[in-house]
Amino acid sequence: MDFNKKGGVMQVKLRCAIYTRVSTDNQAEVEFNSCQAQEEKIKSFINSQENLLVYKVYTDAGFSGANLERPALQEMMRDMQENKINVVIVYKIDRLTRSPKDFYVLMEVFEQYKVDFISITERFDTSTPSGRLLRNIMLTFAQFERELTSERTKDKLLERANKGMWNGGGVPFGYKVVDKRLVPDEQKSQKLKQIFAIFAETGSLARTYQLLKEKQIFNDINLSFSKAHLQSILRNPVYIGKMRFSGKIYQGLHQPLISEDLFNHVQQFHRERFRRLRLYKDYLLAGLVHCAECNSFMTPAHSTKKSLKRYYYYRCTKTFKQDWNACSIRHVNADRLERFVIDNLKRISVDTHYIDSSIFKLNFEALGVHKGLELSASCSPIDPKTVQENLKNLVSYLEKASKIEQALIMRKYIKDILYSKESIQINMLCHPELIDRQSIKNPAPLLNIQACGWVGAAASPAVQENFLAQIE
Repeated sequence: MDFNKKGGVMQVKLRCAIYTRVSTDNQAEVEFNSCQAQEEKIKSFINSQENLLVYKVYTDAGFSGANLERPALQEMMRDMQENKINVVIVYKIDRLTRSPKDFYVLMEVFEQYKVDFISITERFDTSTPSGRLLRNIMLTFAQFERELTSERTKDKLLERANKGMWNGGGVPFGYKVVDKRLVPDEQKSQKLKQIFAIFAETGSLARTYQLLKEKQIFNDINLSFSKAHLQSILRNPVYIGKMRFSGKIYQGLHQPLISEDLFNHVQQFHRERFRRLRLYKDYLLAGLVHCAECNSFMTPAHSTKKSLKRYYYYRCTKTFKQDWNACSIRHVNADRLERFVIDNLKRISVDTHYIDSSIFKLNFEALGVHKGLELSASCSPIDPKTVQENLKNLVSYLEKASKIEQALIMRKYIKDILYSKESIQINMLCHPELIDRQSIKNPAPLLNIQACGWVGAAASPAVQENFLAQIE
């Protein structure tokens, strides 16, 4: 503000910025006088006011009013920030901007730096109470527009999430973006699978961090993964083909990188401070093998010889609790037993006659057909084709899955394995997706599950004859 003394009275003079603009370069050349005409009319208005003083004229000749990227406008705003201007005067509001959104933004900036705004032809004057009222009404509508836009944006993002589409943001490690869609990155996805496998084996974030460093498995910028980044990766449902949006999980369109079984297994380490079952990569059948002689669990164990070579086996728990001679079965070689089970699953999966015979016997005896009872809806016959398809899917998955994923899928398809020196019996789920494994501990529902959904897959007599030589 400047002060002038007139008639012995000190008058306050407000420093005015005159802003003029024409739309295009052609208009600036052909109608150059329009900027001059705007300036002259504004100066005439200033001269008619006793408290206004021209500070500077800011002219954007040949610039569009659709945005704020104009040199003279930016210069004027810098001068406002330095308190060099008290009032901004234009010929019409559309000379300042043609965008309602930009106008509201400018009004908020003017308010922040206590700068008044006057449009001489539209009588928009924020230095007066009526002008400020109009400005406040316009800003209220601007806030309403912003909130409405925000709601529309949220609705659009929610609709995309419901359709399984990626909503942008940081690209999850293991993926790349192609046409706004998440697509697996071959090299990164292999590292991602190793991260999950190592954590599933160790159950320790610190140990996972250390092993990744030792194996020289690095992030995008060739540095070690931070523990916070690893924690974020291990909890992100995007890797099982899902999307997290606004606190909810949606099924995504992108390809999953790991199985849901492995992901859920990893999550239990976050939910619990103790480990129920540690699945080592060396023990494919951990928690499944029972001793046929004493009905004890056969626990994963290992021993190290003088050559420092480690041997893995399943040992009857009774020999731990009592003594080595408490059970004659004692132990079985882990690698050979696992290979034997997988080979027999492959053989049975393609043996249509064997499956048909087993399922026919199960349906006939377990469902009470021989007693003249009608089948209930909850106890319907088992379809041999479905069982065979499940077996083939299991075998196909085992051929390409990691060791930890193999162990988890075995627990999903197999109830238990009864081992003796003469034979093996593999008790399998016909419909694993319909069974709640927690209910298996309850004897009553177990009988129903066995009657409706189990099939015994025993080793063939020919295999049994050579079994002792193969396994021990």
